[in-house]
Amino acid sequence: MSEERKISKNVIEVTDLSKSYGRIKALSGLTFSVAKGEIVGFLGPNGAGKSTTMRILCGMTCADSGEAQVCGVDLAEEEGEVRKHIGYLPENNPLPEDLRVSEYLRFRGRLKGLSGGRLRERLEATLNLCDLRRSASERLIGNLSKGYRQRVGIAEALLDEPKLLILDEPTIGLDPRQAGIVRRLLERLRGVTSFLLSSHVLSEVEASCDRMLILNRGRIVAEGTLQELQAEYLDNTVFEVVAGGSRSVIEKVAKEIDPLCDLTDESPPDSTGRKRFSFCTPQGESSAESILRALVSQSTTQTREFTMARPDLETIFLKATKRSWEQTDSSRENLREVSATLQPDEEEEQGVK
Repeated sequence: MSEERKISKNVIEVTDLSKSYGRIKALSGLTFSVAKGEIVGFLGPNGAGKSTTMRILCGMTCADSGEAQVCGVDLAEEEGEVRKHIGYLPENNPLPEDLRVSEYLRFRGRLKGLSGGRLRERLEATLNLCDLRRSASERLIGNLSKGYRQRVGIAEALLDEPKLLILDEPTIGLDPRQAGIVRRLLERLRGVTSFLLSSHVLSEVEASCDRMLILNRGRIVAEGTLQELQAEYLDNTVFEVVAGGSRSVIEKVAKEIDPLCDLTDESPPDSTGRKRFSFCTPQGESSAESILRALVSQSTTQTREFTMARPDLETIFLKATKRSWEQTDSSRENLREVSATLQPDEEEEQGVK
């Protein structure tokens, strides 16, 4: 029964996955899951192992060890069955330039096992979903812009209604309007199709994804919702208030509540004479809220606005990957120290012999 619940809950289950290319270790004990209907951002620096993981999940390459399941199907045992559940858009998607959009999608639909009325139905649905019906269905692919080509690739991936869509850099090279179209497409499918979305455009991931996985050196170094990651990687609570009164008065009120709180900046006064004051405290949001209440209670400060600042995904990404490098370097240093400690003993034993 527990196994049935596990399969019904997660569309991807990866456990202790490892993969090497010669002496280069691409994946090292990778473990993660993606729930049904989730849009998960798959992030990491170049060479972190993202593309290798996606190729393994799509059945395009094999892992050296570990387990991977898609929709409850084990990749090691039923690779062909797994492919029926997956739609995949690679970073550099090769498209035949001499075919019209509708011709190409019809051809790809037949390769996926669609035919007759079912093929016509899915062709119509994906053209409409990707906003290609009126503007591009009869145009040659070779004459399409980058944005349209990306939408053709997504339409192809969606043809047979996959339960999982794996997108590798779907908005790379797109202008803001085209990227917005792709983002709205994800929103339409949210909760129906699961997504594993790899992208270096972190603002897009932040806007679209329910949860993030940050990869480095073949391992997950951070995971969670944006709020969870912000809580983990937020060293200090940063907040702002718009108030009247002098800096010394505002600072005194804050220090009486939280001696560790620093007033870090103040803006020039606006037309009403109020300024924007910036604070930083290691005591958390509760301290910030207490300071706000104290300022509001002071009639002389005329406090009108309060804003809690949050680190964006780029800041979290840099902190998470930096932390993983530091931990690796620390482990190597400890190993060298242990080795140096053992070395004299080994030499002694050799001398005795």
